[in-house]
Amino acid sequence: MRFVPTPLDGVWLIETEPAGDERGWFARTYDAELFRAHGLDPTVVQCNASYNARRDTLRGMHFQAAPHAETKLVRCATGAIFDVAVDLRTGSETFCRWYGAELSGANGRMLFIGEGFAHGFQTLEDGCQVVYQMGHEYVPAAGRGVRWDDPAFGIAWPEPAGPARIISERDAAYPDFRP
Repeated sequence: MRFVPTPLDGVWLIETEPAGDERGWFARTYDAELFRAHGLDPTVVQCNASYNARRDTLRGMHFQAAPHAETKLVRCATGAIFDVAVDLRTGSETFCRWYGAELSGANGRMLFIGEGFAHGFQTLEDGCQVVYQMGHEYVPAAGRGVRWDDPAFGIAWPEPAGPARIISERDAAYPDFRP
């Protein structure tokens, strides 16, 4: 695995290094010692998956409030997504900045998102399965979100291929961000 720093301290793009032969390939997608070596907490307490039937489905921007803040290791097992993290840490040099990367089953990339970041993604293909390894269990009362198109962040989402993005009522109703 290759750990690639991003412009946001606490967010890493992780590239798998598949070893292939006539059967296909094998790649490591998690290694606690490598996470520790990069200063990341390797704790995984919960694993989740989402299936997204249609292209241009947007989920986010989600996070959990302290003391239930969570880390996420996000991987797209099938299909392709544009995955985004937004820095919500007041006092951070990159406060309100975002980073996005294409994750797909084909490229094997993952995004590690530290505590204090909101997270969301837009599907780029039909039939996307997204897998999350979480550093804190889900606590419904701590669940929060910010609007996906909040001008405070200026996220450059991919333009929808179809007539419109598919967004849940809850995600579309999140308020503007107020630090």
